[in-house]
Amino acid sequence: MRYMMVVLLEFYPSWLALPREERREHAASLQEIISRYTEHVQVRFFDAEALPGKDYTDFVVCETEDLRQYHYMWEEIRDSEPYTRGYMKIKDVLMGMENAFKSYESEVLKMDDKRAGN
Repeated sequence: MRYMMVVLLEFYPSWLALPREERREHAASLQEIISRYTEHVQVRFFDAEALPGKDYTDFVVCETEDLRQYHYMWEEIRDSEPYTRGYMKIKDVLMGMENAFKSYESEVLKMDDKRAGN
């Protein structure tokens, strides 16, 4: 089953107070962590601070079939300097399963996929 998570992040003014070069170094270290998981977790990063939104400045869209690898990636991010120094925080996570009802119907109810609308 494929899972999608939208991770809402907040980067604090202390992050913006850093020189851009230092922010780039921290961002590169986060990208390095993410790159170790690309075989299992697809990640896209979005800046949302200048757009409507409440209590978040950025969000990350993660897709995976392996929740364990997703969790390990975020554990590493939470151990990173940008997180431990208080520059950012995970505010919320929205999670869903792609077409989960179809898996339920085929695996549990043993229904075939020949119904109308599919």
